[in-house]
Amino acid sequence: MKDVLESFLDRLQQATTLEHLQQSTEDLRDHFAITHVVYHWVSSVGEQYGAGTYSTEWVDRYLERGYVRVDPVVQGCLHRFHPVDWKQLDWSGRVARELLADALAHGVGNQGFSIPIRGPNGQFAVFTANHSCSDVEWARFVQGNMRDLIIIAHDFNKKALEFEGKRDLAPSTTLSPRETSALTLLAKGLSRAQAADQLDISEHTLRVYIEAARHKLGALNTTHAVARALNAGLIVL
Repeated sequence: MKDVLESFLDRLQQATTLEHLQQSTEDLRDHFAITHVVYHWVSSVGEQYGAGTYSTEWVDRYLERGYVRVDPVVQGCLHRFHPVDWKQLDWSGRVARELLADALAHGVGNQGFSIPIRGPNGQFAVFTANHSCSDVEWARFVQGNMRDLIIIAHDFNKKALEFEGKRDLAPSTTLSPRETSALTLLAKGLSRAQAADQLDISEHTLRVYIEAARHKLGALNTTHAVARALNAGLIVL
């Protein structure tokens, strides 16, 4: 793994865009032969985005339902400085059990290993390896790869911190009226279904507008696109 790890870290250091971080999560998932690899970043000014292999449907559902407020993984990482195996967390509450069942139904694996990372000025991140397998298989995977995962997680964060001061939008960035309306409704807390109903379009058409806006804004997901549009004054609540 040493040569592979060094090669990956070299490529990561050469990353120049957020999309390169996204590609890195996909490369890591394939290398480790696991279900998902995810990096979630909260910047020093509260802007959030993620690079990872969870489905768009699950990311949107997670955000729309506000799962971040009750997620045992998030809460566990906020109160710990060392890596967290999901099996060590408290999933006994009704809400936590419902979240887990929902996650599994959307393709999230039953095993997880999350590494909390804290940066300067309040920056916080979580790097997660996720898979579907037995407890014995997962324990073997974590034992064999923990050191490399920790190194990768912190190098991921170093690269993300480099981007934090370089993500101002170009002055020429503009959104179409429909793209602006779609992001504005989502920023107000409406679900995709509610936003589509307000605009009198299908959810599929709404997704087209959102994806177009996301691409223009250089965002990795819908939440990141909304945050960037707000910060740039492209949408006003």
